[in-house]
Amino acid sequence: TASLSSLMELENCVSNLSLAHEIVVNRDFCFKPRNPPTDSLEGKMTEIVHRAFWDSLQEQLSSDPPNYSHAVLLLQEVKTMLQSLLMPGHVRLRSQLDEVLDLDLIQQEVAHGALDLHRLAEFVINTMASLCAPVRDPEVRALRDLKDPVELLKAIFRVLGLMKTDMVNFTLQSLRPHLMQQAVQYERAKFQQILDKQPDSLDYTTAWLQAAVSEEVSASEAQSESPGPDSSGPLSAIAVLNRAYIRLLRWDPQDQKYPETVLIDRARLDALGQRLQMLVLEASVLLLTNTQCGRVVFSLQGFVGKLRQSEDVMICTIMLLSLGHLCLNLDVCCCSELTSLPPSLHQTGERVQGFLQATLRGGPAKRSPELPAPLRLLSAELVELGTAFGRIVHFNQTVFGPFYAPILRKLLFQPGGAEAGEDSR
Repeated sequence: TASLSSLMELENCVSNLSLAHEIVVNRDFCFKPRNPPTDSLEGKMTEIVHRAFWDSLQEQLSSDPPNYSHAVLLLQEVKTMLQSLLMPGHVRLRSQLDEVLDLDLIQQEVAHGALDLHRLAEFVINTMASLCAPVRDPEVRALRDLKDPVELLKAIFRVLGLMKTDMVNFTLQSLRPHLMQQAVQYERAKFQQILDKQPDSLDYTTAWLQAAVSEEVSASEAQSESPGPDSSGPLSAIAVLNRAYIRLLRWDPQDQKYPETVLIDRARLDALGQRLQMLVLEASVLLLTNTQCGRVVFSLQGFVGKLRQSEDVMICTIMLLSLGHLCLNLDVCCCSELTSLPPSLHQTGERVQGFLQATLRGGPAKRSPELPAPLRLLSAELVELGTAFGRIVHFNQTVFGPFYAPILRKLLFQPGGAEAGEDSR
């Protein structure tokens, strides 16, 4: 029932939010020239239009006398592009551009048959050489080897496009600290605009937090029934949130009901989830190898490195698991000297998850639970994954905290449900 203008406004809002988030979160983000695939409809249409344009210019310049109408317009566009690359301190260069690429003067030269395209092109190339980044020096030098005016103008526009992209990325890097300061308020305001247009845009987020509350309740009840001091008590909103975020690392790819507030980071979280699965698998292999092969073999110089660098981890894992199963049977039947698999092998995933939870709670990895010796071999990878994961979680909580608070308040304080403590910051 929404009007087309409302839908376009909503799409524009989502697009701006995604772009702003990508600039802030992705430190390697940069703009790239738009090059549609050659086999796509857009690519084919672009190629046809460009070919027709340059063929028309070639025909005009080859006529007798030459027709410079399109060439003059292109020179004016070249001047505009060069001016966009100038910094405030380029006073002299700006003056030279106005003097050499004076459109009125060029029109007079055309009228008197005195236009020298190669002279103007030489000035343009020299100006580009003084403005371009060092990475573009080879491409600018290659322009001097082109003699055909059409090919030269085409190449100049291509290189100028690359230089403009370089300038945009340089400006982006320079403004990044300022953007970081404004990003939270900007993303929060943009998401509020989306909510104003689509009030149901938090339905999946609510279901996601509800599932985390249920898991936290179950974990709390299991902990209270275990031996030791009773640690059961009111649920913490921050504990529920941390559990919810960790659930995203094992999200079913087929489940499309991804929480709206984390949707922008889904690709990053999916990649971290896949990396986490591989680390758990690798940790299981190390634990099993340590158990079945013994500490002497496991501590041999280069053994662990070769094991971790196996070209096919899955085959290695299947073989080791089969070996472990066989050895376990032998242990039960007739080989009492073989040790059985340790309980920690079956708890690898839980230990790694506990590591991530501790990272979200306390930050430094040194405050995380003690890991078994084989898992310490993966400590660098776990810290790297935990740092990347924590960065995403912290930024998301900062931006969407005001949206999570009423949902958690309702879930944790609903009649008959678990009550949350005051520590929900």
